[in-house]
Amino acid sequence: MRVAVLCSGGKDSTYATWWSIMKGWDVKSLVTLCVTGDDSLMFQMDGVCVAGLQSSACGIPWLPIVTQGNAEEEVDDLRRGLMGQTDPVMDFDIFWPENWGKDGIVLHEGALEIDALVTGALRSDYQRTRIDRMCSSLGIKSFSPLWHHDSSEHMRSLPRHGFDVRLSSVSADGLGREWVGRELVEESVEELIQTSQRFRFNADGEGGEYETLVLDAPHMTKAIILQGEKHWSRGRGTWKLSSGRLSCNR
Repeated sequence: MRVAVLCSGGKDSTYATWWSIMKGWDVKSLVTLCVTGDDSLMFQMDGVCVAGLQSSACGIPWLPIVTQGNAEEEVDDLRRGLMGQTDPVMDFDIFWPENWGKDGIVLHEGALEIDALVTGALRSDYQRTRIDRMCSSLGIKSFSPLWHHDSSEHMRSLPRHGFDVRLSSVSADGLGREWVGRELVEESVEELIQTSQRFRFNADGEGGEYETLVLDAPHMTKAIILQGEKHWSRGRGTWKLSSGRLSCNR
């Protein structure tokens, strides 16, 4: 099975990448929508360059696709990218931060010859129906291996399997500034789950309560090193990244 993975660098899409590799599938590319506008209903916005570093760390070509994030256009932008109708070199130059390392990143150019697209969708019908419809129009399959997984068990599985997950933003009652940039080890995952039950938000962040970035995972040969500052304003915290690079070989 030849597949591409829609990867933002966050926990769910990174898990989907690992899942695809564990299935023995031929992962042709990690595909990342790089949003230049102010908002997106479909795709993660902050820190998605981490997906490019992940692609280098696991030896899979990266396909960045720049989009404004307009609701009626972003899925069409994804379709055009998969069909080879965008310029990944130009999009890379537009979106890649000047002070981020890019050694080892190989860009995929041309149409993707794949049988399926894999996503980390959890429960967003808005996202999944649009991806499924697009895949159907391209004559490929759509896989969402995490669809409707139990929130708590999914979160517990990440450190258990060796994922280094950091919270890149928080915006839910109960998640204070101390959570920004925090690593989700087994102890902090249990604290997150208990906090989500107390303040009644989704433990897996599916409702936008927080976003994540993955700095290491079982399928990566190098870890990612990020530097930045934590910002807090009006009950929302963000990890403003200033640089990112790969570590030395293990």
